[in-house]
Amino acid sequence: MSQTESPPPPPSLDARLPPEMADRAESAGVAKAALDPWKMLALAVMAGAFIAFGAIFSTVVAADSATLPFGVARLLIGLSFSLGLILVVVGGAELFTGDVLMVMAWASGKLGLPKMLKAWALVYLGNLVGALGTALLTFGAGHYLFGGAKVGLAALAIANAKSAEPFLQALLLGVLCNVLVCMAVWACFAARSAADKVLVIVLPIAAFVAAGFEHSIANMYYLPEALLIQSFAPDAFWQQIAKLPTDSPTLSLANALANLAAVTLGNMIGGGALVAGMYWFIYLRSRRP
Repeated sequence: MSQTESPPPPPSLDARLPPEMADRAESAGVAKAALDPWKMLALAVMAGAFIAFGAIFSTVVAADSATLPFGVARLLIGLSFSLGLILVVVGGAELFTGDVLMVMAWASGKLGLPKMLKAWALVYLGNLVGALGTALLTFGAGHYLFGGAKVGLAALAIANAKSAEPFLQALLLGVLCNVLVCMAVWACFAARSAADKVLVIVLPIAAFVAAGFEHSIANMYYLPEALLIQSFAPDAFWQQIAKLPTDSPTLSLANALANLAAVTLGNMIGGGALVAGMYWFIYLRSRRP
């Protein structure tokens, strides 16, 4: 450096502003679609497992929360679930509900519809494999027996409530959920450090869980885990919780699949239209070729 040159300015610690966030979201969508399919699938499997870990954590918290005030219990359950998206974003993985923000790149004409849908399908499949695999591992480990079988009882209660939701209700709860999930991911585009990302993730994720909104990838863990318990838990488990498998009347494979279909569609509408679509309209629409 010559004596007349000024040193480079220090890197900014200020959060990025929404117009720059929109540029980053658009570029991220293009980059995701260009990933090697096997790499994308592997990252999606990891994301499914990470969300399942958040679901496991939240189930443990829910298992002994009956003595707490309703709002306090829901807050603690939501805070624990935020582990899942923190692992996805900071650890690096591909999550279907966050990847609906690729709509911004598609709307800008920088990503073709077939490529976007192919990426979504691959990520959704990988998330399913990761969540199901984690459910099988958790059940095989006898995790549902922990806490005097309270963990298993909580898992059954959570899944029974989800599988009892009418289609329209599940869809609308899915819409609301992914508005908050995608807002958490959107806020991460403003972040300049891992700590920033953790801070902006926690409250939106805790809010959607506390409010009882529905997340399709989380349900890929909650519902199969409860179905495994219902179908394969030994008699000693049912004796311990003083219940029968038939005491979860709405919990069935058919109802689980219906819930997953409704929630997935709702997640796509909430994240794709109400977050990605709105931010594209506000910041990127004028650049459309």
